[in-house]
Amino acid sequence: MRRHRRAKIVATVGPASNTPEMLKRLFLAGVDTFRLNFSHGTHEDHAKVHAAIRALEAEMGRPIGILQDLQGPKIRVGTIRDGKITVAAGESIRFVLSGADGDKTAIPLPHPEIFAAVMPGHNLLIDDGRVRVAVTGLGDDYIDAKVVIGGAISNRKGVNLPDTVLELSPLTAKDRVDLAFGLELGVDWVAMSFVQKPADLLEARGLIGDRAGLMSKIEKPAALDRIDDIIRLSDSVMVARGDLGVEIPHEEVPGRQKELVRACRLAVKPVIVATQMLDSMVNAPTPTRAEASDVATAIYDGADAVMLSAESASGAFPVEAVEMMDRIIRSTEQHKLYRSIIDASDPGEEQTAPHAVAAAAADLAEVIHASTIVAYTSSGTTAARIARRRPAVPILAITPHAAVSRRLSLLWGAHSVLSADIHTYEEMVERALAFAKEQGFAKPNDQMVVVAGIPFAQAGTTNNLRVVQVEG
Repeated sequence: MRRHRRAKIVATVGPASNTPEMLKRLFLAGVDTFRLNFSHGTHEDHAKVHAAIRALEAEMGRPIGILQDLQGPKIRVGTIRDGKITVAAGESIRFVLSGADGDKTAIPLPHPEIFAAVMPGHNLLIDDGRVRVAVTGLGDDYIDAKVVIGGAISNRKGVNLPDTVLELSPLTAKDRVDLAFGLELGVDWVAMSFVQKPADLLEARGLIGDRAGLMSKIEKPAALDRIDDIIRLSDSVMVARGDLGVEIPHEEVPGRQKELVRACRLAVKPVIVATQMLDSMVNAPTPTRAEASDVATAIYDGADAVMLSAESASGAFPVEAVEMMDRIIRSTEQHKLYRSIIDASDPGEEQTAPHAVAAAAADLAEVIHASTIVAYTSSGTTAARIARRRPAVPILAITPHAAVSRRLSLLWGAHSVLSADIHTYEEMVERALAFAKEQGFAKPNDQMVVVAGIPFAQAGTTNNLRVVQVEG
């Protein structure tokens, strides 16, 4: 079963999509990786979905990725007297650490890490930025602030601190339990929320090891300041535009999206663009024109994947949303300007032999009008190096590892198949020809470019390139 597009689709599973029947419909409509959002649902719920996806994978004979998205820390105000207070621009208010039934002079904010890190002039955004206040003074257990944008503050509303780096682990006690459960299930990716700095990834890496890929969700302004180091320590990145768009000005989000996609391409790390891509399809069978353009923009940027959240998790039209995203991707990739835009955004590559061989394979395949590039890849790196160039030629990735094959379902342009290790040059060519024909990537008299590492079955040794003629 072959997708006739390069960018991949990630869909969140929820009440609207968690049955085996609906998961199959979504896969057939175009989903490549399913996201399990651990902010919602029980372990039993997620285990059932995981089992259904693995059963679907066996039925379809195609790898399917599973992404575990951890909740991360949630910063919220406490309990407000009468459930809600209304504040007006220009008013002075006070937040307190504990011991208050909140009113304007004592709004509970039970997070000592905020009191330790916030400074005068820093902003606090409440309820996704609907209320904005600026810190004017503080003590050990109180924060004085002036209201910049007024509105209602009600019980347990979320608080964002765009100017403040908190000494707060992105892994809560709940996240650690959820992570252990996800790794036991066998998820392919683990997405971390609330990443602020490179060191935030070290604890998760120690817990995950190589059992799953580590994905950083970029949703904090502080992460943007250290983004190259964060990408280097991650296996993939999610541009989480929801929270990021709360904490940085809306007008900066499109440019930051382009920067992040480019940086991930340069670092050879898959990147997902997420949040509100087809948001109106939660309740309507078609998107707005602006939403269609938003998805297309991510594809023109060169993103590896685009993601559906509420559209597929709780919306009324989950299958239609996936079908629409699939159509937008295919239409964009077939547009006459797509290739020139993608080529113009090429970030270059590291000056190493493996990168040079992968780049040469992509260039050669286009020059000779090859039908496919066959990449033998033990860890997925060879396929990722080729995909970084976003070639016009499809990539057939052959790997001996099921886990790698599933992770490749997130990589731009890669169609992966499982195969035992090869041991000889002749075996490399024979198997490449067999899989290319079987998977519909080659027909008689076509030419293929085959890339591998010698010695075989050794990760990270992309050093061999060959042109193969398919016999008539």
